[in-house]
Amino acid sequence: MEHLVEQIMTNISEPEIPNREFCVLDFGAIADGESDCTEAFRNAIEAASDAGGGRIIVPKGVYLTGPIHLESNVELHLEDALIKFHADPGRFLPVVLTRFEGMELYNYSPLVYAHAKKNVAITGHGVLDGQASERNWWSWKGKEEFGWRPGMPQQGPDVARLTEMVKNGVPVEKRIFGEGHFLRPSFIQFYQCKNVLLEGFELTNSPMWCIHPVLCENVIVRNVKISSRGPNNDGVDPESCRYVLIENCFFDTGDDSIVIKSGRNEDGRRINVPCEYVLARNNTILSQKSHGGFVVGSEMSGGARKLVATNNLFVNLERVLRIKSNSRRGGFIEDVYFFDNLAMNVSEEFVVIHLDYDNEVGDFPPKVKNIFVKNLKGVRGKCGVVIKGLEGSKVVNVLLENCVLEDVERSLQLEHCEVRIKNCRITSNFFSDMIFDGRLSLR
Repeated sequence: MEHLVEQIMTNISEPEIPNREFCVLDFGAIADGESDCTEAFRNAIEAASDAGGGRIIVPKGVYLTGPIHLESNVELHLEDALIKFHADPGRFLPVVLTRFEGMELYNYSPLVYAHAKKNVAITGHGVLDGQASERNWWSWKGKEEFGWRPGMPQQGPDVARLTEMVKNGVPVEKRIFGEGHFLRPSFIQFYQCKNVLLEGFELTNSPMWCIHPVLCENVIVRNVKISSRGPNNDGVDPESCRYVLIENCFFDTGDDSIVIKSGRNEDGRRINVPCEYVLARNNTILSQKSHGGFVVGSEMSGGARKLVATNNLFVNLERVLRIKSNSRRGGFIEDVYFFDNLAMNVSEEFVVIHLDYDNEVGDFPPKVKNIFVKNLKGVRGKCGVVIKGLEGSKVVNVLLENCVLEDVERSLQLEHCEVRIKNCRITSNFFSDMIFDGRLSLR
């Protein structure tokens, strides 16, 4: 693992931003929380871009704005500022090229967006508030707990329509959604960008996924606090990215926290770009709403490999390490290193790999191999380790070593997998060095 960490860090560097400053107040922004500052942000970014790049300074105050689209060599820098985004979805038109759950389309703009740029950043101390709630974006999920009621619009028909378009190979430029449709955008999305830095700020109330780099290379997410418990409020979702560092962040999310993805079904196979060389370290995941701590899938049809999660703390969530796919998604997952992590109060599994996720069936059985879990310490959970491969597509070369999982109701459940357990204790069961191949259930 050490060699892989070194390789990742060698290819990680901060973006180069020219030493010029452009104060958003000089472009007409009014920090009263009521005046619309969309044009001020746009004009400041345009001026910085025309000059060759620089920092957009956002002084202390409250700013109300629509979408912020960054350009190359531009950094958005908060100085104890609160940026509140409009709650009206119509403010996030016209549509832009984006992704919804791993499928390409033209849809509402993410709240902060950049496409095909290099050297882009959001830094400083302050808060980005998407103002998503049961009164706007969240109700589109179609669940009453998030404000939906019978007769209100919801995303189901649009998800089905987009999925069918992807299946039938409809060109992306003809997949137009946005106004009159109900697919929520990500909060921050950098699409096909290089050299990205997100550092120091807090993000809250996201419409959907919080931080979502797509097809990016050299991404740093550092010292960011994510507090957003809405539907599908994943924390950080690198999708088909290369060389990603996620460190010293805090997560209190409404879904998975750190999630590795690479496209869904036909789109993932068409684009065929894996997510690889990702390092997540020294993060704190603390949320009773979080479905998973460090997760791979399920939108991983392009594959995922060379992933490291180390020295993270996981508290009060459903699952700690989760790998999920199915024979409709397909793809591969390999070379995952989950070392030196601590977890407690887990309502489901500490470690779970399941290749029958969502009970979807197709002709693309996923390939999962080389999963290494070492020095995992866990207290209180429903299950220790659950691994469910598929007949004809076993999960192979899984190693659990030097792990201690205490106070769990069920120790092991294994199906269609090859697992070695070395020097591990799961409740009262001690494994000095054992290899399992096939099926096992152990309380």
